[in-house]
Amino acid sequence: MSQLPAWDMPDPFVIELSVPAAAIDSYGHVNNAVYVGWLERCAWAHSAAVGYPEARILEMQRGMAVRTLTLEYLAACFEGDRILIANWIVANDGRLRATRRFQVINATRAEVALRGDVLYVCMNLASGRPVRMPSEFVEAYAATAVPDG
Repeated sequence: MSQLPAWDMPDPFVIELSVPAAAIDSYGHVNNAVYVGWLERCAWAHSAAVGYPEARILEMQRGMAVRTLTLEYLAACFEGDRILIANWIVANDGRLRATRRFQVINATRAEVALRGDVLYVCMNLASGRPVRMPSEFVEAYAATAVPDG
């Protein structure tokens, strides 16, 4: 087996999955929209790992909602491929916004399949309006990696 590509930054939070048949589109590879779901799954797993699972977020009535997605699709993934999805928090303004950087590696094919950034905005879940981050979010979602450039 080929050596896996290196992570773009140190100490990623990583989840692993196998591509199911349901993820495959009419072109015979993983549909672009499926990757977005994978990134969301990774972000939720990371949130839970730092003490904020979905149930706690709902109880607090505060959550981080996607504002902007910037994704670069680099290589196709196929049914049965083993996929590694990493994320790092690369920015947090301590008020409203935080950015996660994502990297998807297709371990079966030893190639980077996707890179991207997702900008999140803290929301009041009751009103649906932006709101200042609770201090707990500022700490839990602190930037832990600095991207090159």
